[in-house]
Amino acid sequence: MYSVTKRIDFCYGHRLLDYNGICRHPHGHNAVAEIEVSTESLDARNMVVDFTDIKSAIKGWIDRELDHKMILRHDDPLVHALQALGEPMYLIDSNPTVERIARLIFDTSREQGLAVTRVTVWETPSSWATYAG
Repeated sequence: MYSVTKRIDFCYGHRLLDYNGICRHPHGHNAVAEIEVSTESLDARNMVVDFTDIKSAIKGWIDRELDHKMILRHDDPLVHALQALGEPMYLIDSNPTVERIARLIFDTSREQGLAVTRVTVWETPSSWATYAG
């Protein structure tokens, strides 16, 4: 099995509802997403996939949808206030944990046609979550 991994850096804010720790307050992260693509055989270029293909497929989406956005649960009371201020957000159906963000990037990568097998999102230099399909 061959695999390649592309690293994509982005910043986001979030908070966790129904949570009793400090992450219940709005805060931000400088995140690193690692997108791994795997295959049994190499293509005609002797590649799993060109890193540029990964970048063009998913980095643009991350830059548009997640980078410098508040990622919030759709029923978060902050949503209406931030909308009124014109602040950018990305809304999801569940708490925006790093685990959920890894799954979101995984699913979006697959929708973009990448044979992604694993996405790891580093929330901090010492804390990360992985979703593997």
